Amino acid sequence: MKRILLTLTLCAIAASSVQADKSLAGRACRSVHLGYSGPQGTAFYNEAKVTQSADGSYFMVCGWNTGYFGIQEIRNGRKVVIFSVWDNHRGNDPNAVPEDVQVGILHEGEGVKVSRFGGEGTGGKSMFDYDWQIGQTYRFLVTARPNGQRTEYAGYFYLPEKQQWKHLVTFSTLTGGKHLGGYYSFVEDFRRNGESTKHAREALYTNGWVRDVSGAWRPLIEAKFTADSNPAMTIDAGVRDRWFYLVTGGQTENTGTKLWQKITRPVQAGSTPPADLPGIK
Repeated sequence: MKRILLTLTLCAIAASSVQADKSLAGRACRSVHLGYSGPQGTAFYNEAKVTQSADGSYFMVCGWNTGYFGIQEIRNGRKVVIFSVWDNHRGNDPNAVPEDVQVGILHEGEGVKVSRFGGEGTGGKSMFDYDWQIGQTYRFLVTARPNGQRTEYAGYFYLPEKQQWKHLVTFSTLTGGKHLGGYYSFVEDFRRNGESTKHAREALYTNGWVRDVSGAWRPLIEAKFTADSNPAMTIDAGVRDRWFYLVTGGQTENTGTKLWQKITRPVQAGSTPPADLPGIK
């Protein structure tokens, strides 16, 4: 996913100023995003359920000002959980980043492959092979701990079949000691071969929470519907019951929320975040 998505969500800039690649028209489903309103935080929790997918899909669940966390369907049935954090460095060549500026690895979970990435910014990436299923709700948690000029970001993914959390990775990157901010989710088609536009991709998101710097939990109930500059209008977003939804591609029609508009998700009175969240101090 392009770093422009992060800029888009953080700045809420107008459609005319988005600089995504318009040559994707007719080649890729349009990337669609939800930018959540939330405070600076030490933890970001969200839940997602994929209802339609295809090869080359990325359903990003927990995005913030320094990284992103979600699930992908790569190809030929291979599916993964992916958690990545950017270097605080301009450029796309991971080998050109000075070692003292690179993302550091503080924890690498069993079965998790950690590497560096480039091409759309640079940073640290972790991938965990996991056969996630259509219609299953999955849970994601990112925690942040400022440590001097760096912030340590940990990614946790809940394994429903084992009823336990898996600590995938902890990355450290230069932030000036900032907390979490700029929360977002998106659905992206990274196959981009023309055929991929024929397949709809849809995800639902709910029960999002941010733990603010004072330790109080705040529900994520408002989001702005945005997209890249691919002109395709086979996109939609809105609310079903207590779930936000995002859909792109195929025969989708924009019958819900219009682009650049805000969506509010109803929250049951007295609701609280799950009691089993790991890594919370």
